[in-house]
Amino acid sequence: MERKAYFKLGMAGMLCAAALVFAIGARTASPEKHAFTPDDIAYGPAPAFVAPGAQLAVLEGNPGASSGDYTVRLKMPAGYRIAPHWHPQRENVTVISGTFKVGMGDHFDEGKMGSFPAGSFAFLDPDMHHYAMASGEVVVQVHGTSPLQFNYVNPEDDPSRKR
Repeated sequence: MERKAYFKLGMAGMLCAAALVFAIGARTASPEKHAFTPDDIAYGPAPAFVAPGAQLAVLEGNPGASSGDYTVRLKMPAGYRIAPHWHPQRENVTVISGTFKVGMGDHFDEGKMGSFPAGSFAFLDPDMHHYAMASGEVVVQVHGTSPLQFNYVNPEDDPSRKR
């Protein structure tokens, strides 16, 4: 009886050791290619479909591709606004820092916006009309399925038409 208990204990120990070896191996390879600390994220100018002043970092994928997943971070200065728009694909937004204000509808109305502090998450279904504003400096992370497209409710609000 005692012999079976030692055998089971030995087997459990070997399984734990094997799991630890695989976990350590997975962790050492990951940070080099697929993980970022905040200081590693390289921001550049935002694309023309959002107003100048914001910065964008592509963390994974290609948001302009015809298909596939993407993850981007958008860094916005205090007071930065995004006019009422919608996307043909679902948009998933996580507030990384600051307070992000979001409103629903076809007209920008700061009084009807909700405030979302760091750590907040929201998803917006396709064709949902919304607008946004940075309350202080804000960083949001957006992920979804490519292509990432902005369709402005009022075409005159499209910053790419003004550049």
